[in-house]
Amino acid sequence: MPDHPAYQQILTALTDAGRPMRARDLCEALDLPILPKNTEGIRSKLKRLITRGILTEPGLFAQPRT
Repeated sequence: MPDHPAYQQILTALTDAGRPMRARDLCEALDLPILPKNTEGIRSKLKRLITRGILTEPGLFAQPRT
């Protein structure tokens, strides 16, 4: 898991939502303004979590089923 606290905030928001989310939805959940720079920043962090096997992306970003 990357050390930056934003990653933990993303995972917490996904857990709290209990459903897959889009990058834009995560920006709203994290109280970030819906601006392209924020959405793209969240999306890049989500993609990094996918490459590390922490999240899946079946169209929407989600935690893997256990």
